[in-house]
Amino acid sequence: MRDTARILVINPGSTSTKISFFVGSTEACADTRAHGTTELATYATIAAQAPLRRAAIDGFVREHGIELTALDAVIGRGGLLKPLQSGVYAVNETMVEDLRSARHGAHASNLGALLAREVAQAAGCPAFIADPVVVDELDDLARLSGLPELPRRSIFHALNQKSAAREACRRLGRSYESSSLIVAHMGGGISVGAHRDGRVIDVNNALDGEGPFSPERAGTVPAGQLAELTVSVDRDLPTVKRMLTGSGGLVAYCGTNDVRDVRSRMDAGDQDARLVLAAMCYQIAKDIASHGATLCGAIDAIVLTGGLAHDEFVVGEVSRRIDYLGEIVVIPGEREMVSLAAAALAALCGDREVRCYE
Repeated sequence: MRDTARILVINPGSTSTKISFFVGSTEACADTRAHGTTELATYATIAAQAPLRRAAIDGFVREHGIELTALDAVIGRGGLLKPLQSGVYAVNETMVEDLRSARHGAHASNLGALLAREVAQAAGCPAFIADPVVVDELDDLARLSGLPELPRRSIFHALNQKSAAREACRRLGRSYESSSLIVAHMGGGISVGAHRDGRVIDVNNALDGEGPFSPERAGTVPAGQLAELTVSVDRDLPTVKRMLTGSGGLVAYCGTNDVRDVRSRMDAGDQDARLVLAAMCYQIAKDIASHGATLCGAIDAIVLTGGLAHDEFVVGEVSRRIDYLGEIVVIPGEREMVSLAAAALAALCGDREVRCYE
């Protein structure tokens, strides 16, 4: 089973559906099916997009000669559910209903479980999700924000943070369940988490833009000024929220969410571009360093991961500010498909418990 399990992985994004087919831990084939914004705009809800996304999956399966009935599991990216303990979850009716109704929020990732269940039912195999963005393992101390009406929420890149943490521990010859790590996922959004003994005990809410500013998010901004901005006569709430998540960070300063564009300007002598990119790295490093206090100085490694971990300037700027904290392990990329396939394989082999969503 470990080397022969046939696993289909489905990862819906805002304008695309990523699909991979794994045999054991080897990715046999993969594709990204794009969906035009005009086409997507015809659907009233994200859940209503399911037939469009299913057609993309069926096309992938057909083109690569994959027999549905030979699949051992289908796993989808986890969506906005109620706060959960990390792990692998069987897709059940309660989960489907919560995602279909967007009870806990609307996001393209909500389609992951819905599509996985549809395909799995046709294949006669189990459907899973793993480590969705709502993984919540915060210590009680980390939940207090300063206002009882605004408790801190755990919404972050749990799938890649957990996967990168486990990979870092494997390289270091350690057990994730008995290690203390700081993991920084650096992508369109940035989340920095303190991992202790297999739990993420503190992390910024990356979905809402808390933490360092990023290519698309404003990060934690001055609270009083934000309050004034929100009630200003020329900006309504949706506009302000868009400024925080989607039009903030590099987009706001440089007009692009592509770090490569900013690097090109910087390399051409644009000092403003250099300042903005260096400031983003500075904020990432500050958040990492703050978790030295979270972990009381007991840090086995700092892990830099996500798409921006491919960039030498970003990694270099962050690393030079935090290397005094401990060993730095760089694991570039988001690893979502590999992480999901590994979770499904571990569940099939009995290495990870399959949890029930209730």
